[in-house]
Amino acid sequence: MLRFAQHKPMETTYIEAITQAMAEEMARDERVFLIGEDVGAYGGAFKTSAGLIDRFGAERVIDTPISEIAIVGAASGAALMGMRPIAEMQFIDFITCAYDMLVNFTATSRYRVGSACPIVVRGPAGGGVHGGPFHSLNPEAMFMNRPGLKIVAPGTAYDAKGLLKAAIRDDDPVIYIEHKFLYRRIKENLPDDDYIVPIGKANVRRRGNDLTIITWGAMIYVAEEAADELKKDGVSAEIIDLRSILPFDEEAIPESVAKTNRVVILHEAPLTGGAGAEFAARIAEKAFDYLDAPIKRVAALDVPTPYSPPLEAAALPNKARVLAAARELLDY
Repeated sequence: MLRFAQHKPMETTYIEAITQAMAEEMARDERVFLIGEDVGAYGGAFKTSAGLIDRFGAERVIDTPISEIAIVGAASGAALMGMRPIAEMQFIDFITCAYDMLVNFTATSRYRVGSACPIVVRGPAGGGVHGGPFHSLNPEAMFMNRPGLKIVAPGTAYDAKGLLKAAIRDDDPVIYIEHKFLYRRIKENLPDDDYIVPIGKANVRRRGNDLTIITWGAMIYVAEEAADELKKDGVSAEIIDLRSILPFDEEAIPESVAKTNRVVILHEAPLTGGAGAEFAARIAEKAFDYLDAPIKRVAALDVPTPYSPPLEAAALPNKARVLAAARELLDY
């Protein structure tokens, strides 16, 4: 008797999920186009746009000069004329060159003139790859204080695809933070259907009763390492993957705090002025009565991200620091 091997679904990497999302949205909506440095013939610095120019042509996969303000400015103008641009920053660090355009023009467009400005600004963020201080930024906090923008930071291939598709379809400008450490390390089987991940909805990645760890992006895996270690001591940690930094899930956070009574907020950006401070303040305002211990934040040191691998490892959050914070709360 002949035996036929069962079809095994193809695993999709985090970076492939991003490429798929762009390709599917460009095929679905002719208004969607990609603009950025080396996104065309070269396929992007990390190959996120590989093959798109062959499929959609140079009029929809547009190479630009090295000018982030020109990229965002052109994308914003196109969006005001009815297009749906995806503006790629070769590294998210250089979004700072377009900060003025984003916060003073793009973000305020709906308020000033009543016109939606549906652009997505995406690019590789984060450390762990020894990129040094110019290629390791986590920029969420510097944009949280600018009304009109939305910010998402997927940590899985599923969310990378679903959040990007949601961002492209959104009528407001969205900063899409993709963590380059995850590009080819994280993979999973994705649905064949056309799905989105709603902006503003957190994912309870792990249920627990003794402690809540609130995090996003690549830090969800550091949180899981710590939770696995705590489990050996009989401690049940709940992990909230925010996914969406702005707007964020204002129901999921207090619901978890009400159950566990202890909170660690974990993010890769430096501690001082980080996004975790906003979440800590909201918890203190809205869920203070549920707390049995102070809110703890675990984040990078307040230093530029070092290029040296051992110094970078020392500067970034890790399992040991999360465990120390968690155990301090449990002993409080």
